[in-house]
Amino acid sequence: MPPEKRKVQLTGGATLIVSLPIKWAREIGLSAGDEIFLAPQPDRSLLLTTQPKTDEQIYEATIKLVSGESQDNNLRLLVAHYLVGYDIIKLISPGGFGASDRKWIKDAVRQRLIGLEVVGESHDELILQSLLNYRDLPLAKAMQSMTRLISSMHEDALHALRNRDLELAEDIIQRDDEVDRFYLLIVRQLKAAIEDPGLSEKIGITHPRECLGYRLISKSMERIGDHAEKIARNIIELDSGVESIDRICEMGEMAHDVFMRGIASLSKENTKDANSVITDAAEVVAMGIAIDKDIRKECNITEVSFILESLRRIAEYGADIAEISINLNTEELR
Repeated sequence: MPPEKRKVQLTGGATLIVSLPIKWAREIGLSAGDEIFLAPQPDRSLLLTTQPKTDEQIYEATIKLVSGESQDNNLRLLVAHYLVGYDIIKLISPGGFGASDRKWIKDAVRQRLIGLEVVGESHDELILQSLLNYRDLPLAKAMQSMTRLISSMHEDALHALRNRDLELAEDIIQRDDEVDRFYLLIVRQLKAAIEDPGLSEKIGITHPRECLGYRLISKSMERIGDHAEKIARNIIELDSGVESIDRICEMGEMAHDVFMRGIASLSKENTKDANSVITDAAEVVAMGIAIDKDIRKECNITEVSFILESLRRIAEYGADIAEISINLNTEELR
C-alpha cells in the first residue's frame, strides 16, 4: 500500500481521532468494535497492531546444502541465517551426512555460534535451534565479555613476546574463536532489534540509530582480536630475540590503553575523553613507525614489522571506537 495522508480531527472537544485506511483494515480482518494497540516508538512514531505480542514468533529456515560445495561455503550460509535471526535452521544434505561432515558442522557451530544447538538429526538432516534468550545476554553484557576477552589476549600477547612463551601464544590463537562468537552474537542481536523494535529494550538499545554505531564498534573489536591473534602467530614464527623489546612492549601497553579507554568512552557523554583517545592513538602510530625504522637499520625481521603493524592497527581501531562514541553521545536532531 502506498502512503496515505489523513487529517487529524478533533471530537468531543478533547479527543483527537484519525481514520484508518479501509483497504488495510480489510486485509487484516479489522472491523468495527475490534481493538487496536498503539505503542510509542523512540523515533516518535506509533506502532499500530491489532493485538499485543505475548509470545515471540519462532522463525524457521531450511537450507539445502549443495553437494560438492566446500564445508566453509556451506558454513557461511548457515552463519548468514543465524545472523538474520532464524530460531530453527534445518540443514538438508541430499546425499546424506557423512560422519566427518556431521562432526565438522557440530564443532563449527559450537566454536562460532553462541546459543545454537543441535536438537535433532537423521541420515540427511540436522536441526539446529537457538536456545539463547536475548535477556540472558543483552548487548552490554556481550560487549563486556568480548572486551575482557580481547584485553586478556592483548596483555598475554605482550607477555608471550617478552618471555618467548610459545605455549601462551598458541592459547591466544585459540581464544580468537571466542571473540568471533561474541561478534556474531552481537550482529544477530542488532539485526533483530532493527527488524523488531520490540526487541530493542531486551538487548539494551534505546534508539534504532544506535544499532549502526554498535555494529561498527563490534567490527572494530573483532578486528582488534584478529590483530592480537596475528601478534601471537608472529611470535611463534620468530626464530631469534627481538631488538628494542622494551619499546615494543611499551607501545603495546599504550595501544591496549587506547582500546580500553575507547570502550570506556561509550558510557561517557564528555567528548573530551574520547578526543584524548584519538590523539593518543596517533602517538602510538607514530611510535610504531619510529621503532620499525630503527629496527630495520639493525636487522630486517619481517615478523617484528608485522607485530608493530598490528599494534598500530589496534590503536587505530581504538580511535575509531572513540569517534563512534562521540557520534552516539551527540543528541539527535529533533
